[in-house]
Amino acid sequence: MDDVSSRAVDTGSVRIIPLGGLGEIGKNMWVVETDQDMVILDCGLGFPSEDMHGIDCVLPNYQYVLERKQKLRGVYITHGHEDHIGGLPYFLQQIQTPVYATPFTCGLIESKLKEVRTLRGLVKLIPLRARETVMAGKLKIEFLRVTHSIADGVAIAVHTPEGVVLYTGDFKLDQTPMDNETFDYFKFSQLGESGVLALMSDSTNANREGFTPSERAVGKSLEIQFSQAEGRIILSTFASNVHRIQQVVNVAHRTGRKVALAGRSMLRVCGEAMKHGYLKDPGGVIVELDSLRGRDAREICIVTTGSQGEPTSGLTRLANGDHRQIRVEEGDTIIYSAVPIPGNERMVTRTINKLLTRGAAVLYESGRSNATLQHVSGHASSEELKIVLTLTKPKFFVPIHGEMRHLMKHAQLATATGVPAKNSFVLENGMVLELRKESGAVVGLVPSEAVLIDGMGLTGINQDLLKQRQLLAQDGALAISLSIDEDGYLLDGPEIAAQGCLFDTEMAALTPATRSHVEKLVVQIREASCAPNAGQMRREISDKVARLINDKTRRRPVVMVIVHTVSYEGETQAPGGAVATGDEVRSAR
Repeated sequence: MDDVSSRAVDTGSVRIIPLGGLGEIGKNMWVVETDQDMVILDCGLGFPSEDMHGIDCVLPNYQYVLERKQKLRGVYITHGHEDHIGGLPYFLQQIQTPVYATPFTCGLIESKLKEVRTLRGLVKLIPLRARETVMAGKLKIEFLRVTHSIADGVAIAVHTPEGVVLYTGDFKLDQTPMDNETFDYFKFSQLGESGVLALMSDSTNANREGFTPSERAVGKSLEIQFSQAEGRIILSTFASNVHRIQQVVNVAHRTGRKVALAGRSMLRVCGEAMKHGYLKDPGGVIVELDSLRGRDAREICIVTTGSQGEPTSGLTRLANGDHRQIRVEEGDTIIYSAVPIPGNERMVTRTINKLLTRGAAVLYESGRSNATLQHVSGHASSEELKIVLTLTKPKFFVPIHGEMRHLMKHAQLATATGVPAKNSFVLENGMVLELRKESGAVVGLVPSEAVLIDGMGLTGINQDLLKQRQLLAQDGALAISLSIDEDGYLLDGPEIAAQGCLFDTEMAALTPATRSHVEKLVVQIREASCAPNAGQMRREISDKVARLINDKTRRRPVVMVIVHTVSYEGETQAPGGAVATGDEVRSAR
C-alpha cells in the first residue's frame, strides 16, 4: 500500500487516519482532515509491555501531523484517561496548538502540563462543555455527553463539508450514572436523522453479550464487603475512576469508616474532582493518611492505585513491603476494584500472591451477581453498541479502540444493524480512509510505528535498540577489552567480564579458555590481514567467542568487544580507554 504522506487531500473528501489505538488498548489518536483543515481527536499514550525494558511509555507517531502543522486547528479530547491525554506533554512540545476539553478533563490536563517546565504558560487550554460547539477553520466541532468510568466524558462530532464524522470516544449506556449526567440520546439521534457520514465507535466490549451493568451496582457489593471486613480495608482502583471513589466514600460513611487517599495521582485527580463537584465528602469522611494512626482498624479504609500491578504504584509497594507510610498486616482486607487490562495479568497476579503471603485477605475478579461485583466496565457491551448504531444510522462505520478481535466483532454488529458490509472499515494504525458523500476507500498509509519513550526524550528509541535490551535481559552480556597496536599486535588484555550470563564458578572456569581463545584469534586475524582494523577485529572476535560460549554452556549472551588501537606517534585516546604514548608502546613490546 502506498505512502500517501506527501499527497494533498482532494477537495470534496475527508480523511480519517488512526495514528494509534487500533489493534491495541491505548495510545488513542486520530486525525480528521479536509483539504484546508485538520483536527486531532485525543492524544494518548500506551503503557509498555514487560519486554520493553527501560521504556516509560509508548506514543503514536506524530510525523504526519508535524508535516502539516499549518493546517492543524487544535486537539480535541474526549475524557481524562491516560490513553487519551497522556501523549499531550510530548506532542505539545513539538506543536503549539489549542487543546479543547471539558472542564474536569482540562483540570487533569493542566496538572500534567505543569510538570513540563518548557510548556508552562504556553498551552492554550480551552474548556468546552457538552452540547457546546467551536469552529476549527471551516470545521465545526461539537461535544456530546456520554457516560464512562470517568467524569465529564464526551463524544465529538466533527461537522465537515462532506458530512458529520462522529467519534464516540470511550462510553457505555449507564441509565443511572453517579453524577446523573446521562448519555445524550437526543443529540445522537438528532445527528442520525440529519445524516452521519461516518461513525467511529468504541469496540472494547464488542465481544460481550447484553448490557454493561451500571456503576451503581458496585456500591451494593462494596457495602456487603465493608460490613463483613473485620480489619482495615485497602481498596485499589484507577485514580481517574472518581465515580468509584465516590461510592467508596459513601459506603465508608454508612459503615463508620474514614477514607484516606494514598498516592500522588490519586490525590491529584480527586482534588480536581472535588473542585469541579464530581467528588463530594458527606461529613468529614475523607482524611489525611497520617491521621489514621491510632484508629481502630475497623474504622479505616485506604484507597490507592496499583490495580494493574504497576511497579511504582501504591499497592505494588505495599505488596513488596516498601511503602513509606503503610504496612500490610494480617487481618487486612484488600479489594481490587478493577480488572486487569490485557497484558497486565501477570503483574496483577504477582502482586496478589505477595499480598496473600503477607496475611491479607484479597478480593479480586468480578463475580456473576451484583452481590459480589467489585468492578464494572466503563465500556459498552454488544447491545449498547447496536443501540448507538441504530440511533446514528451511519453511512460508513469504523470500529475503534480495541484489539483486532474487538474491531472485527463490532463490524459484524454494524452489519446486523443495517450498515452494508462494504461500508465498514476495519483499519490498522496508519491506514488512510478517504470518504466522500457517496464513496469511501482506504487509499494508502502514513508512518505509524510506535514511538518508545525513555525519559522525556522526544525522539524516542528505535526497535533495534529495544531488541538489544531484550537480548541483554534474556541472555546477559559478556564484555571483552583489549589493546592492539597499528599492526594488530596484542599490547594488553584481553580483560573479560560477564553480567547476567554466567555463574561465578562458570566464569572462573571459562575465563582462561576464553582469554586464550581471544589471543589466538588476534594472531589469526593479524596474519590473515596486513593491517587489520579495530572494527574487523571486534566483529570476528565477537562472533567466534559467542560460538565458544554457546558450545560450552548452551547460552547465547551478547558479546561486546572493545578494541583500543594505540598509535606509535604521539598520544592516542583509545575509545573508552586510557592514553598511551609511542615510547610506552615500544617499551611494552
